[in-house]
Amino acid sequence: MIFTVDFVILGKTNLLVSRTAFGAMSLDCAEIESFGAGAEEQACRLVHQAYDGGINFFDTAHSKPVCEKRLGAALHGIRHNVFLATTTDASSVHELRSDVNESLATLDTDYIDLYQLENSLVLPTDKTQDGLYRELSSLKKKGTVRHIGLVTENYDLAVQAIESGLYETVQIPFNMLTGEDALSVVRLCHEREVGCIAMQPLCGGLVSNIPLAFGFLHQYEGVVPLWGIHTPDELLQILYFNDHPPVVDEQFMAEAEKIRTFFN
Repeated sequence: MIFTVDFVILGKTNLLVSRTAFGAMSLDCAEIESFGAGAEEQACRLVHQAYDGGINFFDTAHSKPVCEKRLGAALHGIRHNVFLATTTDASSVHELRSDVNESLATLDTDYIDLYQLENSLVLPTDKTQDGLYRELSSLKKKGTVRHIGLVTENYDLAVQAIESGLYETVQIPFNMLTGEDALSVVRLCHEREVGCIAMQPLCGGLVSNIPLAFGFLHQYEGVVPLWGIHTPDELLQILYFNDHPPVVDEQFMAEAEKIRTFFN
């Protein structure tokens, strides 16, 4: 089956990424682990199915080393054709250096396209004493990381990152159940040309209606959702709706409002 995937420049980066992105933090999910000794092979098969479907943006996290390792193994031979993102929750320069070296090893790569800080309570900048941002800048100058981003569930922190001009992307929870705070961040990203990555497109599993979830996010052209794929059938659904986006009409909005009302 042949799919057509849309691409978008991620903010001011030079990364031309597929608007349908693969959230590889699910490569250790129960559905994959159920294959037992064949779990790694199944994870590899899923990544290649995504790649063959046109997806070129894969995101993972240092906190999920099994997922990093499986993703790295799956991308062997095609690494140069994809954009790879991962995260660190380091709170010191020493931890950051250790994390990036471990991620490079487990991902089997010599550079990371997008390296993202996460779980910060205070935004690291080029002036904060923690030295984290200065170390990231140093890694970028060396070519170890190509671009710098922030992952946060704190929308105020996301706004600070955007307004600082230091972060090229922000990754936030954004889906049909999130509110005005999330929409404000999305709008600000568009205004400041900062890449906007949407985590939890299905609200952590609360939303099971993929057409509605996909249709909602597809309205925002600059937003790149990270779909945590568990099964080949789930991936096929995502690729299908990428090729045939749901029509956002009155009936669509009424159904979406029913789900929002139920959960809120």
